[in-house]
Amino acid sequence: MPTTQRGRPSGSSILSRPAVFLNLPYDRKFESLFLAYVAGVCAFGMTPRTTLEIPGSQRRLDRILSLIGDCPYSIHDLSRVQLDRKQPATPRFNMPFELGLAVAHEKLGGRHAWFVFEEMDERLEKSLSDVKGTDVYIHHGKASGVFAKLGNAFLRTVPRPTVQDMNTIYDRLRSSVSRIMRETGADTLFEARPFQELAALASGLTSQVVIHER
Repeated sequence: MPTTQRGRPSGSSILSRPAVFLNLPYDRKFESLFLAYVAGVCAFGMTPRTTLEIPGSQRRLDRILSLIGDCPYSIHDLSRVQLDRKQPATPRFNMPFELGLAVAHEKLGGRHAWFVFEEMDERLEKSLSDVKGTDVYIHHGKASGVFAKLGNAFLRTVPRPTVQDMNTIYDRLRSSVSRIMRETGADTLFEARPFQELAALASGLTSQVVIHER
């Protein structure tokens, strides 16, 4: 596998892997789960993609549709259904909206599998009853919960990392956050460059941690 000087996979090798569109909340309280999703997806030998990659000059909706179309999988975390504290107090509609785009893409013939994740049991039946009957992966707001549910969602994929494998990658990602923030000059992980660095690092760690045949 081609690698960079830091031992990470090159950009071309990362993009050659199956991609997973991550539809997640972008807020500081979600940072640990954001890292968990990046670590977990990479541990399964796939490439995480997010709307953080969308340049400001491009029409956002068109680019989101293009991203979903480029990915054979998508994960939609609908944990943030409460009102935010900023006035006017409003719920967040981006995550369910992007889930709807993924569902429409699949129903119209796209080769795409989508998965719904949530923090709390039974809440989705109230917040989005249209998906009733769909398997919902409940992570209870914990990184370990994300890892366990990713294992269920991607049961038939290879490699098949363990929760311990994913946690090892996650711990190393967390320990690298300060360096990545410093080197990129970013104020938050929810920017294009830090996300790219995290994904590249997690992909490189996967080749060191995960046994590819179980």
